[in-house]
Amino acid sequence: MKIVRLLAFLIMLALVMILTGCIDDTSNDASGEDEAEADTDVEEPETEEGEEVVNIGFSGPLSGSAAFYGERSLNGMKMAVDEINEEGFEVDGQTYKLNLVPLDDKYLPNETASNAKRLLQENDTPIIYSPHSGGIKAMQVFNEEEDFIIGGYSSEPGITEEGNDLTVRIPPRYDGYMEPFTEYSMERYGEKIAALPTSSQYGKDWSENLLPYWEEQGGEVVYDSSIDFSKETDFFTTVTNALEEDPDVLFIGGPSEPTAKLASQARELGFEGGFIVMDQAKLDEMRKVVEEETYELFEGSVGVTPLVDSEYPGTDEFVEKYRAEHEEDPGSEAGFHYVSLYVFMEAMKEAGTVDEPAEIRAHMQDGLEQLPEDKQVYTIPEIGEDGGFNSGISMAAVEDGEIVPIEVEE
Repeated sequence: MKIVRLLAFLIMLALVMILTGCIDDTSNDASGEDEAEADTDVEEPETEEGEEVVNIGFSGPLSGSAAFYGERSLNGMKMAVDEINEEGFEVDGQTYKLNLVPLDDKYLPNETASNAKRLLQENDTPIIYSPHSGGIKAMQVFNEEEDFIIGGYSSEPGITEEGNDLTVRIPPRYDGYMEPFTEYSMERYGEKIAALPTSSQYGKDWSENLLPYWEEQGGEVVYDSSIDFSKETDFFTTVTNALEEDPDVLFIGGPSEPTAKLASQARELGFEGGFIVMDQAKLDEMRKVVEEETYELFEGSVGVTPLVDSEYPGTDEFVEKYRAEHEEDPGSEAGFHYVSLYVFMEAMKEAGTVDEPAEIRAHMQDGLEQLPEDKQVYTIPEIGEDGGFNSGISMAAVEDGEIVPIEVEE
């Protein structure tokens, strides 16, 4: 009897292992595309006698369908590190250089948490970056206890509403876009909106903010659905159903490439209205997806101003350097990661320490005020009490096939 039970147990164990393997294979290629190879190769800085090194952690998607997003985030940090390390920086009489330690988390929050533990144990990192809200929230469970700052690249308001004293939110909150996006679209196109955003939690959060606000302003939500871009590549049926309700505006968004394809298909089906594009998708990246590489298909779109069309003191110089190094235009993720690392360095200088996270966090406003003008890829006047950079809303629309910046009243 014991032998029979043992055999049954071994068979069940084998089945679990097989199923686990299948699940892992599926998740690694959710988009149906070949998984990109993780690139975590960053050279350690060369130090001279008497110089010391500060390790900065990064956990983001460096393989899989979100690898390009993670790599572009990391590219901005690499550029800042290379520039800073040319001469190093001085804190309380000691010269330091930065060592960037990136780890791949495949966009999975549990991997982010594991990476953070590893970075702390092996590299003693006072700051760990994450470019997605799931990873940020996973680290918030223990970052105060383990004593490290989270450099959070996410516009999700919730990450700074938790009262976590060692979290810094780098981009502006997305809920600031609701009013200007709604006002522009209603005035230009009409009051009926159909929602077709990504089905991710981020897309749901956007919908739960935008659609009630739209109705409060006298608008009507005529269609409310979402699309799983990791599984769907043809949006004909969903878009057709939405257009049958005769909307004036489509609310779309998610990764830039499928968002562009969705908008293009809506045009093919005869839609002539406007688009509200959630901040995850970037108008300049959407343009690259269409065959002609023009903005004509996206006429009437309102979204976040592309970095290359922004006019901050350090933008032009950063764009020029990025293009020379990577042979492509930089996006906001590269720009914000670049400028934020400079702010952290200036905060260390003002705090007089590189390894006391609470002191560094307490001097972030000083770091912003000391940021050189030529490093201001974005101008960030202040950090709020909640730990979020208050850089203001940067908004643009596509008019007559061109990007037109729209001034937003603060």
